[in-house]
Amino acid sequence: MKETNKNSHINVGAAILMSLFVLLFFAFIGRFFYIEWTQAISGSDGEKVDLMELGKDKWTRSKILEADRGTIYDRTGENALATDIPSFTLRAILDKEYEDHVEDVSKTAAALAPILEMKQSDVSEVLSREGLFQVEFGASGKNLSLTQKEKIEKLDLPGVGFIPTKTRLYPNEEFASHLLGFTNENDDGVQEGLLGLEKELNKYLVPQEGKETYQSDREGFKLPYGNENITPSKSGNDVYLTIDQKIQVLMENALNEAQEKFNPERMTAIVADPDTGKILAMGNRPTFDPNLRNVSNYTNMALTAFEPGSTMKVFTVAAAIEEGVYQGDELFQSGQYSVPGGRISDHNGGEGWGMISFDEGIRQSSNVAASILVKEKLGYEKYEDYLTKFGLDAKTGIDLPGEASSRITYSGELERITTGFGQGSTITPIQQVQAISAIANGGKMMKPYVIEKIVDPESNEVKLNHEPKVAGEPISKETAKQTRDLLRTVVTDGTGTPYNIEGYDIAGKTGTAQISEGSKGYMSGYGNNIFSFIGMAPADDPELVVYVAVDRPKLEYPELGSDPVSLIFNTVMKNSLQYLNIDPIEKKEKPSEQAKESESGQVLKDVTGMSLEEAKKQLEEKGLSVVSLGEGKVISQSPRPSTKILNGERIILQTEDQATMPDITGWSLADVMKLVELVDLKPNIMGSGYVTKQGIEKGSTIKKDDYLVAELKSPSSEVDQAEPEDEAEPITD
Repeated sequence: MKETNKNSHINVGAAILMSLFVLLFFAFIGRFFYIEWTQAISGSDGEKVDLMELGKDKWTRSKILEADRGTIYDRTGENALATDIPSFTLRAILDKEYEDHVEDVSKTAAALAPILEMKQSDVSEVLSREGLFQVEFGASGKNLSLTQKEKIEKLDLPGVGFIPTKTRLYPNEEFASHLLGFTNENDDGVQEGLLGLEKELNKYLVPQEGKETYQSDREGFKLPYGNENITPSKSGNDVYLTIDQKIQVLMENALNEAQEKFNPERMTAIVADPDTGKILAMGNRPTFDPNLRNVSNYTNMALTAFEPGSTMKVFTVAAAIEEGVYQGDELFQSGQYSVPGGRISDHNGGEGWGMISFDEGIRQSSNVAASILVKEKLGYEKYEDYLTKFGLDAKTGIDLPGEASSRITYSGELERITTGFGQGSTITPIQQVQAISAIANGGKMMKPYVIEKIVDPESNEVKLNHEPKVAGEPISKETAKQTRDLLRTVVTDGTGTPYNIEGYDIAGKTGTAQISEGSKGYMSGYGNNIFSFIGMAPADDPELVVYVAVDRPKLEYPELGSDPVSLIFNTVMKNSLQYLNIDPIEKKEKPSEQAKESESGQVLKDVTGMSLEEAKKQLEEKGLSVVSLGEGKVISQSPRPSTKILNGERIILQTEDQATMPDITGWSLADVMKLVELVDLKPNIMGSGYVTKQGIEKGSTIKKDDYLVAELKSPSSEVDQAEPEDEAEPITD
């Protein structure tokens, strides 16, 4: 009985277990078919999870296919000015649970510090951070070269490794930096242009990343028959500039030399092909290395507006020639010219050069000559028309960012006249380069440009192509030649003699502009000007135009503003002409001493040892203005004997008697400095222009090392001035 009950209990239990197994089996089979049918399950949050998508995510991998930013080339297409190169970012793993991690912080820091150019303590601080799996080393650990990478790899430091990246390289460093600009990584790790052409052309230069997706096994290896999808990467477009690397290097070297010798506030230089408008070189100081982004000055001076000074006379005289109102041999009274609202003065003041021809006036950079041309010969409306024809009242539209607008001040009569010799109105260097191309190119004014073309490096499709474009024809071919011939004499016999280059005919014009301080007037002091020169060569058929401007060089008397400008201009022009295989003209016979004493100047005679009366007689017979500081025999003179001087120039004689102070009112700064040097005075100059007040009274005894206080006044637009108005260029052009 008991045995029977026991068996029955066993059978019931077995039946129950069997039923449970059957139910579980059918539940499993049901779930299986349900999942097979729906291909989905419920997630932990109750949402349905698509198993197909889950499988794809688990076994499908992807990687980014990187591409290079476009390369910027010079005009030859052989010299890369900006390009991408492989680089590396240093990383260190700190997590001790990871097999390869930093084991000895002190040892690792000591080894890495000199290579990264970091302090060992700073490297230790990075390697000692807690709670981080991996660290990097900031800017010092980015953009490492292959050489740096290999040095670190040889150290075999545990936990130290590299992340492959790309670096934007500017191989020539401080080379056309304001033109090229630079890039920086944005938040997405993509190089983005921040200045210059890198910024302006970013949409053309930026690459398109690709992507590769594939199916892999659990170890990450690609399955041979898995689905694979590739979206190819695409490099940025390549940019070809008009810049010539060799001419740019010549310019950079010349700017560096001028910077070292004269330490000006800023400088700019431009080399252009006047037949096409192509910019062959453009440079500035201060500059920077785009690899380091050590920028102290973001402004491209070539595109900024400032008062041009006497380079403006080029366009004034060209307009007068074109209108048929310029007669080069016609005489006018130089020195002073009264106009409503003030008085215009030439840079040597007083009587100037006396009655001289207009050709001579242009050679000597006479403000009076330019004023008469604007007021009496052309008229204000006609002259304003030529300002427009020469493009001086509008941007050139050069394909560079940051071009400033000029400002033609033309409301009052005095302002209209002073515009004719480059005062009051502001104009950019690139506008002057465009305008003078009409004179160099037979009347056709060429629009300047720096981008030759933009090309897809894979398909060679040209995305952008620039061709030479005529911006206007302000003058005729005949006027252009006559103007060039006149500008040639400026260099041979006028203010432009420092720019004469042996073997080449240079035509051009000097400029000395005052620097406005707004309501305070103009800056004063020796050398506080913008000195410039714009020239072309060969004069009969110019191949190059070169413009140079130097702002406030540190000059010590008797240094002149032309010293730093000619250093740059002559070096760049001569070497560029030779590089372009433009042969120099045959050497001419050396001129005689008599020929040297041309219409524009003469060699100063030595009169020391003569009596004052005889010295005065001989100098005044040469048309010179003589000032004596006493009586008796002449013991010294300024300028020194054998110096090349201008006709009508003031000569100061010191005699054996006690020197007495002359009346220096109306004297230019240059003449004041002659006196200072001759009798060893200490100058205290206030203002600029010409002397209106002097600290040592006329007739007073001059003592060595006395302070000579002199107050100078410059031109003003105020009406009914009690004191004579002075011209824009207190320092001889």
